[in-house]
Amino acid sequence: MRILHLVHQYFPDHVGGTEMYTRAVTRALARAGHQVSVFHRRFAGGAGLQERQDEGVTAYAGWSGALSPTRRFTATFGDAAIARTFEGVLAEAQPDVVHIEHLMGLPVEVVRSLERRRIPFVVTLWDYWWVCANAQLITNYGRQVCPGPDRLWLNCARCALARSGAGAAWPAAPALSPLFALRERRLRDVLRGAGALIAPMPFVKAWYERHGLPPGTIRVLRHGVERPPEEIGPRPKDGRVRFAYMGGLSWQKGVHVLIEGFNRLHGDAELWIAGNEAFDPAYSRELRALAGPRVRFLGVLDRRQVWDHLAQVDVVAVPSLWYETLSFIAHEAFVAGLPVIASRLGVLADVVREDVDGLLVTPSNGGAWQAAMQRLLDDPGELDRLRAGVQPPATMDEHLAGLTQVYAWAMKQPLLTGEPFAG
Repeated sequence: MRILHLVHQYFPDHVGGTEMYTRAVTRALARAGHQVSVFHRRFAGGAGLQERQDEGVTAYAGWSGALSPTRRFTATFGDAAIARTFEGVLAEAQPDVVHIEHLMGLPVEVVRSLERRRIPFVVTLWDYWWVCANAQLITNYGRQVCPGPDRLWLNCARCALARSGAGAAWPAAPALSPLFALRERRLRDVLRGAGALIAPMPFVKAWYERHGLPPGTIRVLRHGVERPPEEIGPRPKDGRVRFAYMGGLSWQKGVHVLIEGFNRLHGDAELWIAGNEAFDPAYSRELRALAGPRVRFLGVLDRRQVWDHLAQVDVVAVPSLWYETLSFIAHEAFVAGLPVIASRLGVLADVVREDVDGLLVTPSNGGAWQAAMQRLLDDPGELDRLRAGVQPPATMDEHLAGLTQVYAWAMKQPLLTGEPFAG
């Protein structure tokens, strides 16, 4: 098959869960003999297109100027330069099927190009952006988990004003709400035209169904995790318990709650934190000010370093304050045979089996995090029991088998039918 993946941003400029998945799965598809390409947007001045090869995958980077948060939002409604660039990529790549990983910052017109050319496409629902312009279901004005748009999209407009720094102007929200209503209609049209919709976890499927997608139109396809290049060796046996956080350093990830809980621990323990401190420098400074002497900051890790560090720790922590849609690091922890302590929130309750391969904790509660970590610190046998309950997640080959089945299904469907995938 000739397969084109469409993603909002990509390596080397941006590194995140969606980007990591796209790179891993496209490389795996190329190794399996498919002709694979990626189109993504770069945030650069002027306009242009760059093509490069990445381990058998052709990566196309198109740009038409830098993107502010406002322009990233309005790009959904149109960006003629990007639309023309994408038309050229379609003409060159000639895909049999397109996999839309994310459309943020890209115009809906790119999907119209697929429909005009009768190219089937599938969509993975990596976050809540298709309904929530903030993508993460966290309000900018209150830092609270949001249930989704209200009936008139007033809360969405208020969220946008807060993000732009004009939070005090929230009474103007009614004037902006029609724009969010239009956005939702256009994006729902995209989802209705997909040959298949993929959710990475059951929680994501259920959430989208509660927000208007017909039951039966979404298939849960769990992500396959690439194994480390070599077997993970034995962990240090010095009596010290090492907890680790690896991921984004931003408020909604809850790292400050984890540090607050860890600082109260009694016993021989360390907390290792890996992530890009340049992403949100103010928050990173807050974390360093909060951290005690037993907290180590590791910086940004490449893939090999992630596995090397997982081989040296005992527990992985996922203290998120928002609805994750997968949690790559929790799955990688299970590959490494590590139990996970996670917030009892969203998909994390799908990922972690309480008292089997990890513990679930009340989010944003430093005392609850302390209690969970102290439990494992005080009773090494409990840590061994949870480690014994860990089961490795699906492999990338298993994931590809399901994914290519979805592609084959989508290629057989008439466009714009909305017929459910029955795989």
